[in-house]
Amino acid sequence: MTEFEKMRSQQLTDMTDAAIQASFIHAKEILVKMQTMTFYHPDYRGLVEQLIPGVPESAILTPPFYCDHGNGITLGEGVYINANCTFLDGGQITIGARTLIGPNVQIYTPHHPMNYVERRKPIETAYPVTIGEDCWLGGGVVVTPGVTIGNRCVIGAGSVVTKDLPDDVVAVGNPARIIKKAE
Repeated sequence: MTEFEKMRSQQLTDMTDAAIQASFIHAKEILVKMQTMTFYHPDYRGLVEQLIPGVPESAILTPPFYCDHGNGITLGEGVYINANCTFLDGGQITIGARTLIGPNVQIYTPHHPMNYVERRKPIETAYPVTIGEDCWLGGGVVVTPGVTIGNRCVIGAGSVVTKDLPDDVVAVGNPARIIKKAE
């Protein structure tokens, strides 16, 4: 198994691997170009398609945007991602159709070793994040590695989601707690 395959399979990964580094470089070069454009620039959509393979035409990604690879992100139809979001996609990030992502949302999949000696090494594990359909994540939400958010959820601005959430809930706070059923 390659280091890239290990990364996407939730296994401890050597982040100095040449294929992983090439993926980082590819994404960073596209992101630099995207940061100099508006969503309306004629070349912008082509860059998004180079960054996120298979991105639906109806998905909107507002600059500036930051990610590690881009190829670890899957967006459903009609997804809207507002400005200044950061998606660290060592693990897969999947966002369901018609989900709205507010500005400054951060989605993290990497997880570093808890032991400080191991953490000195260039190794990490990545856990996928899944966000269901028809969700709304308010501005500044943070989603931590391995979390699944169900369909039709609303996550209040500034919340930190550290545990899975079922369908049809409103969750707020740090850590995010369910406060009611979504309507």
